[in-house]
Amino acid sequence: MSANKLKRLTHRFLSIRDINTENYFHVLDGWRGLSILFVLATHLLPLGPKEWKLNQTFGPIGMVLFFILSGFLITNFLIHRPKLYDFIVRRFFRIVPLAWLYLLIALPILGANLGQAPAHFFFYANWPPMDFVAGSSHFWSLCVEMQFYAGIALLFFIFKQRSLYLAIGLCFLVTLYRINTGVHIAINTYFRIDEILAGVIVAMAYNNKTCAALVSFFKWANPYYFMVLLVISCHPDSGFMNYFRPYFAAVLVASTLYDSTSNLARFLNLKVLVYLASISYALYVIHPLLAHTWLGSGEVIEKYLKRPVLFIILFSLAHISTFHYEKYWIALAKKITDRKTLKPHT
Repeated sequence: MSANKLKRLTHRFLSIRDINTENYFHVLDGWRGLSILFVLATHLLPLGPKEWKLNQTFGPIGMVLFFILSGFLITNFLIHRPKLYDFIVRRFFRIVPLAWLYLLIALPILGANLGQAPAHFFFYANWPPMDFVAGSSHFWSLCVEMQFYAGIALLFFIFKQRSLYLAIGLCFLVTLYRINTGVHIAINTYFRIDEILAGVIVAMAYNNKTCAALVSFFKWANPYYFMVLLVISCHPDSGFMNYFRPYFAAVLVASTLYDSTSNLARFLNLKVLVYLASISYALYVIHPLLAHTWLGSGEVIEKYLKRPVLFIILFSLAHISTFHYEKYWIALAKKITDRKTLKPHT
């Protein structure tokens, strides 16, 4: 793909984002682009010898980065645009249209029964008994996201922006609960939401709503050290270190927000990563269904020989979804919220 084409695609991406341009953080696109690459590689490629457990390591890395970004961006939105109606409408139209379209297509193909549909469509399938089917289990993360949105919306309705301080306390409580129950990693919201809430902490610090010492720490932190710590904390054999996964990821991301001139920040600003970030949601939602078709069938050698075709189809579908299907719904959400904002009072 040429540099000019990437530039045009990047411009199109920025034009349909549902986050205010004045609060836009280019470096975060790099992290989002890397996070989806880690997840796709984990699900679709062998990452070294099995005994190294790299596939079991890079999946959690990708997801914790994704959750940190989500927590940060949502909190930043609520700080700068504290209108609950806008938040709910924009989140709904950002997540639900593609998720529901995927489910309408995938669940019948994957052999799901009608009894399994409600938990998927209403995003509670990651609660016991966790009735996923092959090709829908990745929806656990969307369940965590949507449940976080519902929870933060309720807290925001009651406590306004003070709810964000409650979220900080809740983050540490969830981690303590994980430690108390001995759960290193799980897909249940009550075991995983500290990863999103750690992103809330970063946003609060970035907007000077926490102590100055935390901001100073983020500025001081060496991202390469925390990169190593994050990899270690995501390895299934790292034991107690697993509990610190949300915080290592949070410091890593935060450190790059405060140093936009570093080599790492320049790398994260690469246009190819920005483009990957733009289609990351569609890539994530769509890829399991393709892996459960003929493209993912066969013995090991046959299966991986088909991978280039799978990736071509996947990226093509994700591009179409992002810049045509999802674009429509994002624009509609913006139109709805802007109309309410401009409506004269009587």
